[in-house]
Amino acid sequence: MLTAIYLLAITAEAMTGALAAGRRNMDIFGVSVIAFVTALGGGTVRDMLLGHFPVAWTQHPAYLYLVLSAGLMTTLIAPGLHRLNRIFVVLDAMGLMAFSLIGCNVALSMHYPTDVVIISGVITGVCGGVLRDVFCNDTPLVFRRELYASVSLVTCSVFVFLRARGVNDDTNLAVSFLIGMALRALAIWRDWHLPTFSYKTKSE
Repeated sequence: MLTAIYLLAITAEAMTGALAAGRRNMDIFGVSVIAFVTALGGGTVRDMLLGHFPVAWTQHPAYLYLVLSAGLMTTLIAPGLHRLNRIFVVLDAMGLMAFSLIGCNVALSMHYPTDVVIISGVITGVCGGVLRDVFCNDTPLVFRRELYASVSLVTCSVFVFLRARGVNDDTNLAVSFLIGMALRALAIWRDWHLPTFSYKTKSE
């Protein structure tokens, strides 16, 4: 189940990355790069930080072809994508959950302590979007008002907690995934956000 969601997620993330590149008037190479880092950047950063080699996508070239194809296809169908905004929101939330849980599993397989497992999940979940926004010269969305990284953090924490309580792996994945999805949906619906910090000097 998680693999199928992951494939849907990297496709959707590649498309959102391509749209971000289009808003910056990038060429086809730029679109491809932004689609790649959005979809696969989080896992790449995680693998490099954890020393998990070879990097995951290098062992599955089909993922790379899927991401690049999705990004390039987006340039052709972009005018009609605004009608699918709600679908993208759902796919993005599914991707966040899938990436986060996969990140936790990678760290667990390497026998890292609990705090590193949770951080690994969050990094996998949010770093693709951070790289996308940095490359597009925007303040990363995750550093602004939306509950995004916080949702990943809660999902990873629930997953680790249930695992420590001996919950079956498949059940744990399903429960953690659904809790994360519900929290993300509530955050969007109720416009929940973290407090912001604004600092300006008198001369500004």
